[in-house]
Amino acid sequence: MIDAYEDPGTPDSRSGGRYLWWLVARQPWRCAAGATFGSVWMVLLAATPYLMSRAIDDGLEPGDMDALALWSGALFTVGAFNSWLSIMRHRTMTRVRMDANFRTVKVVVGQAVRLGAWLPRQMGAGEVVTIGVGDVQTISQSLTVVGPGVGAVVAYLAVAVLLLSVSPLIATVVLLGIPVIVLLVGPLLGRLQGSETEYRERQGVLTARIGDLAGGLRVLAGLGGKTLVADAFRRDSQRLREQGYRVGAVTSWVQALGIGLPTLFLAVVTWLAARLAAQGDITVGQLVSVYGYVAVLVGPVSFWVECGYQISRGLVCARRVVRFLRLEPMPDTGTRDAPSEPSALYDPESGVRVRPGCLTALVAEHPADAVAVVDRLGRYTPSDATWGGTRLEDIALDQIRNRILVADHESDLFAGTLQDVVGPAFGGAGQCRSAAPPRGTTSHHEPADATPHDMAPPKALLQALHTAAAEDIVQALPHGLNTHMSAQARNLSGGQRQRIRLARALLAAPEILLTVEPTSALDAHTEATVADRLRDARHGRTTVVTTTSPLVLDRTDTVHYLVDGKVAASGSHHELLDTTPGYRALVARDNEEAVR
Repeated sequence: MIDAYEDPGTPDSRSGGRYLWWLVARQPWRCAAGATFGSVWMVLLAATPYLMSRAIDDGLEPGDMDALALWSGALFTVGAFNSWLSIMRHRTMTRVRMDANFRTVKVVVGQAVRLGAWLPRQMGAGEVVTIGVGDVQTISQSLTVVGPGVGAVVAYLAVAVLLLSVSPLIATVVLLGIPVIVLLVGPLLGRLQGSETEYRERQGVLTARIGDLAGGLRVLAGLGGKTLVADAFRRDSQRLREQGYRVGAVTSWVQALGIGLPTLFLAVVTWLAARLAAQGDITVGQLVSVYGYVAVLVGPVSFWVECGYQISRGLVCARRVVRFLRLEPMPDTGTRDAPSEPSALYDPESGVRVRPGCLTALVAEHPADAVAVVDRLGRYTPSDATWGGTRLEDIALDQIRNRILVADHESDLFAGTLQDVVGPAFGGAGQCRSAAPPRGTTSHHEPADATPHDMAPPKALLQALHTAAAEDIVQALPHGLNTHMSAQARNLSGGQRQRIRLARALLAAPEILLTVEPTSALDAHTEATVADRLRDARHGRTTVVTTTSPLVLDRTDTVHYLVDGKVAASGSHHELLDTTPGYRALVARDNEEAVR
């Protein structure tokens, strides 16, 4: 079975079927063992009626007790051996399914990391969660076909040969009847794929809605929008339930026919064999064996139907995984080196120029315009932005990520101790957004100076917490930095989470720090403290903040005022207040609120 640190290999993402075959090809010997165990197990099940018929014809009917004991002993031996085979078959197939499960999880997680900030731009979080929670399990279950599925075919052929020795007529009926049963179920499997596909898509949408609700419940409550959103969620849930009923209806028919048709067929063949026995064409022992053979065939046929059902669902889920694996991140075509010295960033689309070593603010009538500028300067969207006169797209992406960090006030916070969340998150500057939703999240890399939790935290960590005015957060927690944080640190308030995110970005100590609304959730006193400390901590290094807070703007070197995404005015905060009415009207509102 695949090791947690083993390379899962390169998946075949040409189609859902090819992906399933790739999962089989990655463990050929285990799949071959499962097919062997399953085949021998089912063939020996078919051998049981044969041994029973010999015990009746050679021992019981003529009264030969030695023959009866011989065949009875053989029957017991075969049964015991088959029990062991059944155990080995089940263990082997469990390993096959687990390998497929873990391997799919690894390729999906690896793809998510590879896509990084481009992932949420191309696929919703709900669909990714659905793949990881539901589709992976369904795909692994579909690999059952390589064990009992192959065994069912072998057992079917073995029983056909045995029936030929009893009656060619019965053998012909069985050989023709079983495929007819499988064909009758076939159309339902095609219909199941269509229903299952729509169900999975709706499930992904609803999962995303659940995530949105969990993240924004407090805001919704404050705005009085809980009822409205709850009604929308209820409607989506009802539609998903109705689609689930349609999937269940098809599934129930597949499963019912998978059991019912073979049983009905068993009755027909038994009636035919009984007539032949009454006419003297076959013996009583052969009649018993025919009944046993056909009864044994109920298992393989049921396996065929079940495998068809599992493969049908597996193909639906594999197609979703393949569609995810086909997504491509922003192409890295850069071959040039980044500037060797601190240099200016320039965005020609907006006209924003960020001088090296300065604290620059972006103020926009529409906050999305400022965020768009940050995205271009951080090379998260295609643009003609330059760094030291060189287009960012011409510079090797890893150099940009190592020196330019984009930190969003909504970037992800992973579960773990507070020190894990803030401290060991970086192996170097710029990693904050390399595997994240747009505008900030972290990737966990252990830095060389990380310390165990039972030792004093690094000085750099304490300094970052101080700059972000987050010491009171640590002091208020029951175990300080060792206090466990839930996913997204939901056990903290919004302002506390914002300061923790800022501390994490500061600890990375990037050459260029681009922050989006780093103080928007803070009260005026804390905001002023953070602004002062941020200016001092980042002195001599390039820092950009998007904000409309006069408390922050008053401490910046340069302010760019954006109107419709273009620079309308640039200068110091006080210069723009005196010369630009639109800027004054925009930030005066914040000033009045601060005074209150």
